Parts: sequence; C-alpha cells; structure tokens
Amino acid sequence: MQTIFALATAKGRAGVAIIRISGIEAVNCAAELMDSVPESRGIRHIRDTDGALLDEALVLQFPAGHSFTGEPVIELHLHGSPAIVAAVTRRLGADDRMRPAEAGEFTRRALDNGRLDLAQVEGLADLIDAETEYQRKQAMRVFSGALGALVDVWRVDLIRAVALLEATIDFVDEEVPVDVVPEVAELLGRVKLQMRTELTGVRAAERVREGFEVAIIGKPNVGKSTLLNRLARRDVAITSEIAGTTRDVIEVRMDVDGIPVTLLDTAGLRETDDLVENLGVIRARERAEQADLCIYMLDIYDEAPQDIDHRTIVVRAKADLASHDDLAVSGLTGHGVDRLVAMIGERLSDQVGSVGVAIRERHRIALERGEAELEEALVKLENDHGLAEITAEHIWRAIRSVDSLVGRVDVEDILDEIFSSFCIGK
Repeated sequence: MQTIFALATAKGRAGVAIIRISGIEAVNCAAELMDSVPESRGIRHIRDTDGALLDEALVLQFPAGHSFTGEPVIELHLHGSPAIVAAVTRRLGADDRMRPAEAGEFTRRALDNGRLDLAQVEGLADLIDAETEYQRKQAMRVFSGALGALVDVWRVDLIRAVALLEATIDFVDEEVPVDVVPEVAELLGRVKLQMRTELTGVRAAERVREGFEVAIIGKPNVGKSTLLNRLARRDVAITSEIAGTTRDVIEVRMDVDGIPVTLLDTAGLRETDDLVENLGVIRARERAEQADLCIYMLDIYDEAPQDIDHRTIVVRAKADLASHDDLAVSGLTGHGVDRLVAMIGERLSDQVGSVGVAIRERHRIALERGEAELEEALVKLENDHGLAEITAEHIWRAIRSVDSLVGRVDVEDILDEIFSSFCIGK
C-alpha cells in the first residue's frame, strides 16, 4: 500500500502538532526532510526542498510490527503553529511516493495488519468521542480487546463441539466409544447462556454511548423549564407565568456522576384547543414513553397519578413556597436539586451495571443470530440424534456469527461506515 501522511492532532494553534507518516516508504520519505532519521527518537531540523529550515522537531521512528498501523511509522512532533504544519504538509505532499491519508485510514491499516480487530476499532472510535467517565471506561474495555477475548473463548468451545459431532459423522460406520451428546450439549449451553448475558446489557451500553434520556413532565406552569435551567446552570428554556409557554421538546446534555444524560423539557400535559400546543403535548407524551427515566413534577398540593411506573421519579415542585415530606425541589432556589440529581444517578447506575462488552446494534444482531443457531442446534441434538450433519451446520453458523463480532467474516459492508466517523489523522 502507498505510504500515507496526515496531521494526527487537532487543527489550530497548539504547543505541539504531530504529523504521522505510515507505510513502506516512511523512513525513506522522512530522510528527505532531515539530515538523518533517528533509529528511535531524536531532535532533527526539518527542511524544505530548497534547504530552508521549516522547524526543529522531535522525530520518532516505529519499525514495522511495533507501530499503531503495523507498518513502518515516522512521527514528526512539530511546534504547533498552523503555518509550520501547513509548510511541512506541503513539503510532504510534494513527494510522489506518498499521499494524504483518508479518514480513518491509519486505523484501517491497523485492522488489515492484525493490530486491532473490528470490535477494538469500534472501541477506539468510542474512546475518541467519549465525554464522560462511563463512556471512557466502556470504550476502553472494548478497545483493550475484551470482546475479542470473549469471542476467542466462545470459538474454542464451539469448535470443540462441532469437532465432536463431525467425528461421529466421519466414523458413522464404526463404533464410537463415547457418547458425545452430553459434552456437546454442555458446550453449546454454556456459550448460549453467556451470549444471553451479553445481550441483556447491549441496550444499556448503547445508552452509555449515546446518552440516557430523562424527560421532565407535568402540568403546565409547574416549573419544568425552571428546573431544567437550574440543572443546566444556564437559561436554555423560556420561563413564564403564562401556561403553555413550552411548545417543543428542549434537550440539554449533562454529565451525571460520569453517566451521559440528555434532559428533556416537555410541553405541559393538559387538554387544549391550541393546535400548536396540542402538538407539543403529543410530542411530550411520545418522548416520555421512550425515555429511560421520567421526572414527574407535581404542583404544591397535587396528588400523584395512579399509573406511575418504575421509570418515574415523582417530585414536588416549588419547594420554596411550601414544605413537604416528599422529595421536593425548587428550580428557583436550587432546594432539593442535588438530591434529585443523586437519585437520577442512582437509577441510571442500576442500568449501567448490566453493561458487558457488546455495546453496539451490530453486536446485538450478531449475538441474537448466534444464540438462535445454538438454540436450533440444541433442539436437534436432543430430538434428532441421527441428524448430526444438520446440528453441526447450525453450530458452524453460530461460529460465523461469533466471528463477525471481531471482523473475521461478513463485515465488508460496514467498514466504510465505521471508518468514516474517524478524523483524518486516525
């Protein structure tokens, strides 16, 4: 593959800017920029084609097999001036042995060269985008290879199971001294159970990546927008004594104890002849039904609805006007807000606790497909002892589903989508 280069740090003025060169010609191309390429690291003068000094940089060399991409890599740690970066990039672009990298191309080469599996690539993308502590931990767990390690364990068990079955097929006319069915059933059952465990945590994992939704609902003018402004610590919603001020859903991102949360301020729930307000009420009910958690705000002396479910935290509004034994908050003064935030964090932490190492919709689909194949194999194993070939085929299909989790098979159609989310220098 042709040698590539790109800025690996953010654009703009900074203390340091790193340009990465990767490919078989990386060292030879770098040699054109300086007097000599260091064996490991060293300070070098970076020069233009006419010998003019462009910068003094720290130069690092990574040999093939010991770099991020698996190829020979040179890193130029330049002073972070946009002018310096532009001049060095222009100098590199004049060398026809290399070209600018495309989005995600360094990581794509790491995948192609066996430095990362597909799940690790996805973990790296999430790690780059992580905004909260839970997002960082989840992404790091996948990037470190936890899903790949689990896949390897499953694959060993499934290969053992199919090998045992195929031994009975190969020696069908001979006496097989051991009944393989109990061991095969135990192997398949164990993997199926572990797949089910991972599946239960996928939805929560997706929420950690994208953010949990918490809807603030209640009657008009109960103080929902005032509470949202207090939680956001800025005026994001218009507040007024006029009922029905909020017509659309207002969203605010928050970090609650390391958990990403999107707060939703919704239109007040009431019957109305105002067409626009009624659309807002319909939208509020829809978003509340889809939300992971609801904060139901009651006015000072209102009674709680009878249909409150486990997803709902009931709070008494306007605590600055009256005292209550219930959980009460005041968006105006901040009374009870810290307690409410802590309660939101506790509720969502319970969901986060179920997260495993399968964290994407793609993972869920592969796991469900694999689990279904193992269920079919177990049924055949129990009821049709003479149909070992069919049982083995179901196991092979389960193995292919497992392999697709880490990119061994059937993933070409999703690679472009994954790598398009990466920045150029990654």
